[in-house]
Amino acid sequence: MSQAVGTGDALALDGVTFIRGGRTLLHDVTFHVGRGEQWALLGPNGAGKSTLLSICSATTFPSRGTASVLGSRMGEVDLRELRRSIGVVNPRHPLRSNLGVLDIVLTGITGTTERVPRWEPTTAERDRADLLVKALGIDTTEERSWLTMSQGERGRTLIARALMTDPPLLLLDEPSTGLDVAAREQMIRTLDELPTSVPGITTIVVTHHFEELPRGTTHAALLRGGRLVAAGPVDEVLTSEHVSACFDHPITVERDPRGRWRATA
Repeated sequence: MSQAVGTGDALALDGVTFIRGGRTLLHDVTFHVGRGEQWALLGPNGAGKSTLLSICSATTFPSRGTASVLGSRMGEVDLRELRRSIGVVNPRHPLRSNLGVLDIVLTGITGTTERVPRWEPTTAERDRADLLVKALGIDTTEERSWLTMSQGERGRTLIARALMTDPPLLLLDEPSTGLDVAAREQMIRTLDELPTSVPGITTIVVTHHFEELPRGTTHAALLRGGRLVAAGPVDEVLTSEHVSACFDHPITVERDPRGRWRATA
């Protein structure tokens, strides 16, 4: 699938192929995301969603093709500096220490999992962490720490962490993993409110559950076997025809009056 290059692209992947261990995980993917758009990336397990997201986060180089993130082409810029402009939320965050909420959020500044020894945040950085914690509705009436947080609290804390550097691009890799129904709904509401609380932000949410899509999703891409099945405005992409082709199974896709998606076999 081909998309024209736009001057307002937050992401521009052109002819991207990725090969690991002799296996091709992405095949000639062209994928453009405009600034301020809210994307969903869907597909069956093993479709290559996480691989594509790792290229979007400037973590993985394509084997072939070009990848530009926030106007900077990978291979021509300092990736450490570029990554400061990209927020990444991974529910499998590998934290081993029992850090408190604010300490976890503050690691978003250093881009590390643990607090950096002898590093202290400025007053302004602490104030921003406090503001994000409150904005995302994280309960701090009791001293919360990583090992005692619910999965929902962890998820919102990791979003706050990703927003610490005020990134224009936010990538979320299956942010509802491990959440119960109530926590999942809280997470979806948080994602719905992001474009309002962080004006101009561009988001990509990876999932394979249609009911987890925020109502404010503007665009979608379907990936199968490392190839794009469809990409574009959400109402044009999330059709029964496209989704059935993506999952290789007859699927009916509907949207309820509240704007939430549902897919049934």
